[in-house]
Amino acid sequence: MNPEKLKFENMGLVYADVQLINAEDLGLVRRGFMDKDEVRSMHVNMLVDTGSYMLAINESIQEQLQFPIVEKRKAQTADGRMIECDVVAQVELRFKNRRTFCNAIVLPGDSEPLLGAIPLEDMDVLIHPLRQELIVNPDHPYFAVMKMK
Repeated sequence: MNPEKLKFENMGLVYADVQLINAEDLGLVRRGFMDKDEVRSMHVNMLVDTGSYMLAINESIQEQLQFPIVEKRKAQTADGRMIECDVVAQVELRFKNRRTFCNAIVLPGDSEPLLGAIPLEDMDVLIHPLRQELIVNPDHPYFAVMKMK
């Protein structure tokens, strides 16, 4: 495929490599019930989607990381359909020198994972429009700063 065409087709889409970790496993490590090397985690290339509120993983990721299911929720997809999905907890998400703990909605099958607005805000990261990439907030390069009002 023509690299220029590929560049044009991806214009406006921003992806980020993040690490997803089962935080419940980390708690078991802290309490001495599990070894560090047994913690379930994986690196995922996610679409950064400021139009989505939550972190969204798919069933394949959930099958591997086994986050605890806490509820079912209705979700509206980009094409307007309403679907019922599991919501999982105890997700630790890491990007560069940032991390957050959040819930995630589990999308069906191998749907594209989405990095939504709430975890983005909590990690104090931004989309760099010219480079089309996710970056650590340059105003706070060493630690996340949360807005409280």
